[in-house]
Amino acid sequence: MKDTHAGVTALSLFGLLVLWVVAAWLTADATVLPQPWSLLRPFWRETVSGELPYHLGATLLRVVWAFTLAMAIGVTLGLVMGRYPAVNHWLDPWLVIFLNLPALVLIVLCYLWIGLNETAAILAVTLNKIPNVATVIREGARALDPQIDAMAKVYRMSAWARLRHVTLPQLAPFIAAAARSGIAVIWKIVLVVEFLGRSSGVGFQIHLYFQLFDVRMVLVYAFSFITVMLVVEWLVLQPWERRVRRWRGT
Repeated sequence: MKDTHAGVTALSLFGLLVLWVVAAWLTADATVLPQPWSLLRPFWRETVSGELPYHLGATLLRVVWAFTLAMAIGVTLGLVMGRYPAVNHWLDPWLVIFLNLPALVLIVLCYLWIGLNETAAILAVTLNKIPNVATVIREGARALDPQIDAMAKVYRMSAWARLRHVTLPQLAPFIAAAARSGIAVIWKIVLVVEFLGRSSGVGFQIHLYFQLFDVRMVLVYAFSFITVMLVVEWLVLQPWERRVRRWRGT
């Protein structure tokens, strides 16, 4: 089954590569859409010089910080809102507002209020993702089995033991879903944050080469980071999601 899935994935990616080659051939202009193999030399040059690892590392660090904070705060907030209707009534309007507030507005406000620094960058990304995580976890908390919770009370399990052995295992699929969608959204917002106000990172480099109208270098940095995030998705997030769903038999 896994071999079949891997084969389909590889075939799908190959099809995308073929589509790129055909589109570049039809365009017949490397300044608009270069052929994929023409990216190899600039990729190697940027890697050997240390520019690509440096900027890629800066972006990944921001992604890790924002992802960790957004998941920690969002899971806590969603669990509380899902378990306590009174709290949900008070905070639901806030959640709706932040869900509909454009990411660009939050980024600009954070830069204006805090300054063009790392704190503002990471805070802007975190604030953009917390509402989405909280919404998913809130629905998971509402779906918790009350009979299992009642059993835990009968056996007089401590609050920590109930959280660890009763609540979190049931919430695990929802946490995994929030994490998978979260990492996809967060790295995109990080690139926008870097594009607008940082002096390092993949987004900063894309901004630089955008000003130079260098499509080849824009693609080198874009695909380098996309590759890293696909590896994280396939090797970490998807296996983890399958693992946490095993107890449900799905």
